Amino acid sequence: MKKTFFVTMFFAVAVAGNITVLKAQPPVAGKPNILFILTDDQTFNTIHALGNKEIVTPNMDKLVKAGTTFTQAHIMGGLIGAICSPSRNMILTSRSLFRLHKAGAYIPASDTTFPELFRTNGYTTFETGKWHQDKASFKRSFSTGGNIFFGGMNPPDAGGQYRPHLHHYDSSGEYNKPFWGDDFSSVYFADAAIDFLKSQQHQQAPFLMYVAFTSPHDPRTAPTWYGHSYRTDEVSLPTNYLPVHPFDNGELDIRDEMLLPVPRTKEAVKREIAKYYAMISEVDYQVGRILDELKQTGRDKNTIIVFAGDNGLSVGQHGLLGKQNPYESAIRVPLVFAGPGIPKDKRVNAYVYLNDIYPTLCELTQVPVPATVEGMSLKAAFDKGSFKGRDQVFFAYSNLQRAVVKDSFKLACYNVKGQHPVQLFDLNKDPWETHNLADEPQYQHKVKSMTSLLSGSMKQLGDFCDLDKTGWGYPVKMTGGEATNVHP
Repeated sequence: MKKTFFVTMFFAVAVAGNITVLKAQPPVAGKPNILFILTDDQTFNTIHALGNKEIVTPNMDKLVKAGTTFTQAHIMGGLIGAICSPSRNMILTSRSLFRLHKAGAYIPASDTTFPELFRTNGYTTFETGKWHQDKASFKRSFSTGGNIFFGGMNPPDAGGQYRPHLHHYDSSGEYNKPFWGDDFSSVYFADAAIDFLKSQQHQQAPFLMYVAFTSPHDPRTAPTWYGHSYRTDEVSLPTNYLPVHPFDNGELDIRDEMLLPVPRTKEAVKREIAKYYAMISEVDYQVGRILDELKQTGRDKNTIIVFAGDNGLSVGQHGLLGKQNPYESAIRVPLVFAGPGIPKDKRVNAYVYLNDIYPTLCELTQVPVPATVEGMSLKAAFDKGSFKGRDQVFFAYSNLQRAVVKDSFKLACYNVKGQHPVQLFDLNKDPWETHNLADEPQYQHKVKSMTSLLSGSMKQLGDFCDLDKTGWGYPVKMTGGEATNVHP
């Protein structure tokens, strides 16, 4: 479904603290464009150029070789099973986890999204694909768009990826005239992005594109006529494969974990991995179409490209399928920057969060950073000096799981039905997290110091849980409604 896009300049936006009004600025010729590409449920080790020799991702490989990859990019987690909602909120607002509203589903006017900020600074802002927040924040953020999907996933019983529920851009913000697509979702999103690029070929204003695919999220039913299909004998079983998770982590019966029966057989896991890889290859194909059009329209030389996944996925690792856990497969994601001033084929092994994207784009484009932004700019990683990144990264899920990573050690703690399992992994020696060191005598000092670090991080970030309290202060598993009301 193709559409001609019209640009509307607009408004004033509130920023936190003492409400500050940002007035819309006129277009500034010469400013770099921004193309932000987001995939859904793509874990960190699913790009061929970054070491996975079984997957076919030629266009993601081109981005890796053309730019700088952050190999330790992390998410902070979420309070609900749909981790992608808080994760995307943190990307858009650069707020930390416990400052999100309604578990991430709502962005108040006081939290300026980065598309909203760039719109007020003279950019034409465009969106296609998944928007997992409220429609009012979408209206503030984008001056145009097409083939817009409001929601979390394409339900299988409604046609799945082959029948996406879409909207044309509606300047009123109502979005009450949806239409059903009759082709694979990624095709619609790439088509809209390509049409927008064509419409911008002779425009002077810089643009910001937010292209949010729903792949490789399930239902994993990738087309066979493009991309790359996989046989089970072409994919390897992960080193940390288990038929059953070794203990109750609090979310063994969530929807994600019900996609395969328990115990997971080796054959079933390999089939799921093959389908997962196929979904990543199909979205890679559509990413290539967008990059080709960017070059064809002559805007590639002055465009900053960011490629990221919103969260990871287990797909058989540790006996799990989903993302509601603190393992590397769930909390580490791809993050690549490419474009003017960004080193080519560079790897940065420093800890960063996805909410660091926002201030980085601001510094690269000399756009002032709002006071509400909590991330740190990664621009120093593109310079010749050293870049240390973050000292540590933190993860939380509901009132069930907490984790912290520092100096390549990870401590994960659980709060499930009165039980409090603890895991300690040396990620340098044990990247697949198969050897729990928490009960070994020589690591008790490390468990103690990491527990203190985790407790301090929870307090600093405003966590509603407290390791020093019985059941962390919330001994019973939270409902979705309770999680939403932690910060309404």
